[in-house]
Amino acid sequence: SAFVALDALPQTPNGKVDRRALPAPTESEQTDSYVAPRTQSEEVLSGILADVLATERVGVHDSFFELGGHSLLATRVISRIREAFGVELPLRALFETPTVAELAARVDAERHAGGTQAPPLERVTREAPLPLSFAQQRLWFIDQLEPGSATYNMPAALRLRGALDVNAFTRSLTALVERHETLRTTFQVVDDEPVQVVAPAADFPLEVIDLSAFLAEEREEEVQRRVRAEATTPFDLAAGPLLRATLLRLDDCEHVVLFTMHHIVSDGWSTGVLVREISALYEAHARGETPRLPELPVQYADFATWQRAYLAGEVLDAQIAYWRERLTGAPPVLELPTDFPRPAVAGTEGATVTFALSVETTQALRGLARAEGATLFMVLLGGFQALLSRYTGQEDVVVGSPVAGRNRMEVEGLIGFFVNTLVLRGDLSGEPSVRALLGRVREAVLGAHAHQDLPFERLVEELSVERSLAHTPLFQAVLTLEEARRESLHLGDMQAERLETGSATAKFDLLMALSDEGERLSGRVEYRTDLFEAATVERIAAHLSALLAGMATQPQAKVADLAVLSEAERAQVLEVWNDTTREYPYELSHQLFQAQAERTPDALALVHQSESLSYAELNRRANRLANHLCGLGVGPEVRVGVCLERTPELIIALLGILKAGGAYVPLDPAYPTERLAYMVEDSGAAVIVTQERFADRLPGEGVRLVRVDADRERIAAESDVAPTTGVMAENLSHVIFTSGSTGRPKGVMIRHGSVAVLLHWLRENVSDEERSSTLGATYANFDVSVAEIFG
Repeated sequence: SAFVALDALPQTPNGKVDRRALPAPTESEQTDSYVAPRTQSEEVLSGILADVLATERVGVHDSFFELGGHSLLATRVISRIREAFGVELPLRALFETPTVAELAARVDAERHAGGTQAPPLERVTREAPLPLSFAQQRLWFIDQLEPGSATYNMPAALRLRGALDVNAFTRSLTALVERHETLRTTFQVVDDEPVQVVAPAADFPLEVIDLSAFLAEEREEEVQRRVRAEATTPFDLAAGPLLRATLLRLDDCEHVVLFTMHHIVSDGWSTGVLVREISALYEAHARGETPRLPELPVQYADFATWQRAYLAGEVLDAQIAYWRERLTGAPPVLELPTDFPRPAVAGTEGATVTFALSVETTQALRGLARAEGATLFMVLLGGFQALLSRYTGQEDVVVGSPVAGRNRMEVEGLIGFFVNTLVLRGDLSGEPSVRALLGRVREAVLGAHAHQDLPFERLVEELSVERSLAHTPLFQAVLTLEEARRESLHLGDMQAERLETGSATAKFDLLMALSDEGERLSGRVEYRTDLFEAATVERIAAHLSALLAGMATQPQAKVADLAVLSEAERAQVLEVWNDTTREYPYELSHQLFQAQAERTPDALALVHQSESLSYAELNRRANRLANHLCGLGVGPEVRVGVCLERTPELIIALLGILKAGGAYVPLDPAYPTERLAYMVEDSGAAVIVTQERFADRLPGEGVRLVRVDADRERIAAESDVAPTTGVMAENLSHVIFTSGSTGRPKGVMIRHGSVAVLLHWLRENVSDEERSSTLGATYANFDVSVAEIFG
């Protein structure tokens, strides 16, 4: 421990530190900017910061964040201050007073004020039922809804090169499970409530599979197959065990070990604990010695019991009140432009895209964070929320982010499910500058950390969030930042290499996971494959990289003005996509139909129930109607209403009107009489083609009605030859009215030339096979019908 014992410092009779008796600063302490601690509190805090930052010394005026501190380490500092001084400081205190001297003054003030503390975390009896933590309860409930799911598996695979003592390795696993109760815990139902049941310690059932008989290439394929199979094999929470380990023997000097834990008993931090302790246990067992790991002060079940007792009454009310105020009015869904429509039930299949920021951008982002009194995470969060705002058009952007949830020293060495998820609401209104945005993000993050004890599961419950199977509650995008995994499994002289287990699942629409590799940041984006294609997610990663680079170099600029597109993308948007000039032959739709009828007169053209028409018959009937309409004065620019059911008569009427040179105006017979009258009047239709039973619903004054049933004989007596009308591409083809959902319906006039472009485009982009038959699924007053009927 780097802590300084309080009673080891020289003191005056009144209990204060005797500065005269403190050793004089050494020569190295007096050089540069280092100033040695002089008060009791400064001594202790200097030791705490040095321990957490893993550095030799921290001077009075050294800033925690300039020495490499971040939010996760700040949480550890706060928990150690609680242990050493008995005061409860918010995380904000370390941001406001980041030097030893400033922090010591703050601690002394809090000690003098006698602030309240959370109750101690102590062991509880194992005689009574052990409750689940709030986080465990959520995963247990999900398991009841979706039994047999591997979504919450936490797999890891390691290749070991060297001589492995299998017996020592097995004994190490047995000792690990004996040491951590959570690894021998199952979940049962007692009196209709789930409880933790801790099994007695027993030998660990390590499965050893010999693959040495496989040929080298086949062996690697088998290893990958088993890695995938193990990662996707579900757990039984009631039967256990919830830690599995399989040893694949490739030959005498090469093995692959597969670890899988269920998230209900572990988290990312727990993986580091497992790796460190397996390494220490194996070293001892391989040498025939008794392992000497420090005793764990509490177990996970003790924490779960403490959490249930602590988060009650005024503490719970204060936490809920903060989050209720913070999240009131937040948008329930992040409206990302997805590649596929959001399904009614969110899928869990996922994939991953990786990327990396340049060394220059990474270092510039660190400098920006220091300059703005923020952490690297805050800068990355601001950039991520700004990018999501660009994509969605929303100024109110909510992102989730996990926190370790280990803000008490007693639980830092435990394997268990402590991680909590914070809901971070971003405000992009008013076109803020980079600096202004980081100020907003900083306040949001600090406020969230100060109220991180409320489990996300309880938050959703207390806010009465409307649940949907289509998306996760409160947020659908997640950002994480973690230090590169520095723990490596050391088993004697063997070399250990991590194997990629892959991720075939996704819990959120987007999970942006960044890793601090030291010189640079690397990232991976986990995404739902039922929403996004890989190419889209690759662009998202590239756009975030570009936006962060702009933020780092132009902190005074408006975030909305920073570029996200590459030069190639910019050229595509501004030049390629705007190069729309294309010459198409202006053949009219009814002329294209006429040509087709001449090529394939006997081909099937139209089917309705038991009725069918060939191209030749459809063409003849359309020509007869066209000649009849010409006799009524129909020609270019004359609008003709069509009020018919979706039957062959409708298609004959549309073709007949076009062949007569007129423009058709669809009048759905299901529309109210008032709407039909308005459309006829507004369009200026002089003639309406309809049926006898709809005639009384249509205006009679100034409009000529052609009843296709009552006038059938007169129409049939007309010529089979199409009339010559002189209609051209600039003339009207049809008028389609809008829905009128935002006011009175408006008639949109479409020229023949526009229809010709559409039909030629369809011919080029939709295959003949795909166009060989089409379902007329819409009425003629919807623009899609043009492609359905004439395409």
